[in-house]
Amino acid sequence: MSEDLLIYEKSRSGRTGFSLPASVANDKPVDSFIPASFLRERKAELPEVPESEMVRHYIELSTRNHHIDRGFYPLGSCTMKYNPKVNDYAAGLPGFAQLHPLAGDENSQGALELMYNLGDSLARLTGFERSTLQPVAGAQCELIGLLLIRAALEKRGDARKHVIIPDSAHGTNPASVIMAGYEVRQVKSTQEGILSANDVAAMVDGDTAAIMITNPNTLGLFEAEIEKIARVVHDAGGMLYMDGANLNALLGQARPADMGYDVVHFNLHKTFSTPHGGGGPGAGALAVTGELVPFLPRPTVEKEGDRYYLDYDREESIGQIHSFYGNFGNLVRAYTYIRQLGAKGLRRVSENAVLNANYLMNLLKDKFELPHDRICQHEFVLSGIRQKKRGVRTLDIAKRLLDFDFHSPTIYFPLIVNEAIMIEPTETESKETLDRFAGVMLDIDREIDDNPESVREAPHSTPVRRLDEVLATKQLDVNFKG
Repeated sequence: MSEDLLIYEKSRSGRTGFSLPASVANDKPVDSFIPASFLRERKAELPEVPESEMVRHYIELSTRNHHIDRGFYPLGSCTMKYNPKVNDYAAGLPGFAQLHPLAGDENSQGALELMYNLGDSLARLTGFERSTLQPVAGAQCELIGLLLIRAALEKRGDARKHVIIPDSAHGTNPASVIMAGYEVRQVKSTQEGILSANDVAAMVDGDTAAIMITNPNTLGLFEAEIEKIARVVHDAGGMLYMDGANLNALLGQARPADMGYDVVHFNLHKTFSTPHGGGGPGAGALAVTGELVPFLPRPTVEKEGDRYYLDYDREESIGQIHSFYGNFGNLVRAYTYIRQLGAKGLRRVSENAVLNANYLMNLLKDKFELPHDRICQHEFVLSGIRQKKRGVRTLDIAKRLLDFDFHSPTIYFPLIVNEAIMIEPTETESKETLDRFAGVMLDIDREIDDNPESVREAPHSTPVRRLDEVLATKQLDVNFKG
């Protein structure tokens, strides 16, 4: 069938899906006035097809890939919520989409005003003094936040040596600590799945620069002793960094600054619904206390009267960490989301996210092990240990879900839970979707007894069947061979 042909196999010499105006240089070929150094030595090997075939090609590809517009994406700790299309509309407005990054302040007042207002909204939402929008993702936020802490401590004349992280931390946390020039010290979670202020106190000393705590943590549990932990660390001269990957649970409910944090990062592409996946595009932000403001990356967006401008003249800044000013299209999307919902709407986001998680958790906990059987926040962690004892791994369950048009949850993380299944439904999914997902999970559990091979050999209906995960990472093959 024609639909099964690759786009290169549909190609016919001379066919095009575009038309270009005549050259302004007296109808001469374009390559006659472009310097040779900018021209290809040989023609690009691109398929030659009409516009209709090109569009159908990409539509067909979109049906073969799972994405949030197609179905449920319960990826724990990643907040894959639906992106309202009004966000895309706003980001596509000509004044935003066609604005050149070198246009200059006077020609970019609308964009600068949006960034100024977004930064102010994020700071007020979390209770901090100022924010920066330069980071392009959470991991870059972590590094910048730790560099801000280092700069502030060095100004005090007390650089210090190590940063404490919990055993439930995201994997990027220790990497960021090392990149910032610190040593990693790990503190264990209690049997209740949270940190103990006493355990933290036993590790804090005069060389403790900071502690990094995700709150709620990656088990989906609120760190109930956070205020005690903050006092312990602050009394020792250190600072608190909040990994904001799970901020979806706190919107309008609690402010990190009030808990004692000195810096918090936002994953705008998670909490505020901008699209992400496949390596990007991400967007981050950091909000900080007054002590850290002088060290924020330059340029900052400032306001003088009715005029907005980028301020590069910041002597104590840690420097510029991203070309121009962040991933602007996603900043527009995040700002649109915030303005559309308002304060009450953002609080409802959090309430519904927490409600959905607890509803789904209670549907599944009888058949899947629940290590911490208590009210969760926006996500929860099950264990597939019961299913593994019956011959099926968590990985097999995740792959079997693909046959039912569900993306798999996060699996095998956090590492402190054996056969972990980490599920975050977000606030954008309906009760019917959650019921269907729970029903499929329970069907798979029954299938383990009735026909275990169907689970172990899954997926069966995807364009690509089960891969050898180890071999696929060592022998990646993404080239078309004609």
